[in-house]
Amino acid sequence: MGIEIANESGTVIPEASIAAAARFAMDRLGVSPLAELSVLLVGSGVMADLHQRWMDLPGPTDVMAFPMDDAEEGGLAGGRPDSPSGGPALLGDIVLCPEVATEQAAAAGHALLDELQLLTVHGVLHLLGYDHAEPAEEREMFALQDGILAEFQRADLANRRRIAQRDADTRLLGVVGLDGPQESGPPG
Repeated sequence: MGIEIANESGTVIPEASIAAAARFAMDRLGVSPLAELSVLLVGSGVMADLHQRWMDLPGPTDVMAFPMDDAEEGGLAGGRPDSPSGGPALLGDIVLCPEVATEQAAAAGHALLDELQLLTVHGVLHLLGYDHAEPAEEREMFALQDGILAEFQRADLANRRRIAQRDADTRLLGVVGLDGPQESGPPG
């Protein structure tokens, strides 16, 4: 899966974590590993312009998703899990606004990165044709979003623990002199 991240927001964001959340969601939803995704992080002024232009709504929003034209017809790489499978394609573009996400994270009592991961998963779902305009759609989409996000966060935590343990083991091996190739031959 090719995931391109462009950060034009002026906010420092761990882009690899955003890409990991998107990749995880796409994997869980059966999107072809050959599919490509673009994620753009923008400031509130740019997001307000996009929101007005494409949704005819004032002010910035947290996330917008721009699927490719054939995404809703199942021609997309994997599409929705209940759609016929197509060939590799560009999934679409997700636009995130860290400024709006910062406000939402504070209101929800969690970190900005958690909010951006949530919005990334939300954007992937929109690209695959999920929506929340009607109550039944909202229940389906948000349940799927919450499940994917919880699973991603568990996997991410486990991975960070493995990395920390590996680093601790490496340090310990260095302390006892077992961190590199050992010389063979008589002591000199």
